[in-house]
Amino acid sequence: MKLILATANPNKVKEIQPLLPDEIEVHTLKDIAYSKEISEDHDNIEDNSLQKAMTIWEHTYTTCLSDDTGLFINALDGEPGVYSAMYAGEKRDDKKNIKKVLSNMKGEEERSAYFKTVFTLIIDGEIHQFTGILNGQILESPQGKNGFGYDPIFSHAPGLSLAEIGLEEKDKISHRGIALQKVVEFLRSRGK
Repeated sequence: MKLILATANPNKVKEIQPLLPDEIEVHTLKDIAYSKEISEDHDNIEDNSLQKAMTIWEHTYTTCLSDDTGLFINALDGEPGVYSAMYAGEKRDDKKNIKKVLSNMKGEEERSAYFKTVFTLIIDGEIHQFTGILNGQILESPQGKNGFGYDPIFSHAPGLSLAEIGLEEKDKISHRGIALQKVVEFLRSRGK
């Protein structure tokens, strides 16, 4: 089965592709020569994920999968949330986003947070959404070299950031891994 992953982010592809069954042939926006910026103008990640999937579905009428993810920090009233990717400005910049979070969290004792991912799968014109959540804490400073986004400052296991664990281990516990496993189970239940 051909599936278009509605992303231009190579890190997401690296994380997602190994989790999908071998019989699924994954294509990215680059593979289908789609270079337009896909709008994400909703105030929640469910609708942003759906908007991305619908854009690609209407362009290709091929099974497609999109996701939207946010980091929700309780002490910051849920920020950066839906604005996680561009928290520090109009351009995606992981280092600046991390710096802004750490600045906003300075002196804050309550450091609980969670990642939330919503995948939208459009198959045979039907829309299905799958959610994954990972609870944790915001660290005082970045740790580790793996991962991307906020991984260096998010700790799920005491003392370890997501950027300090391997991709295989991260896939098993992460918000994206949890949501994607639901996608895989759904596809298997349909015999896809």
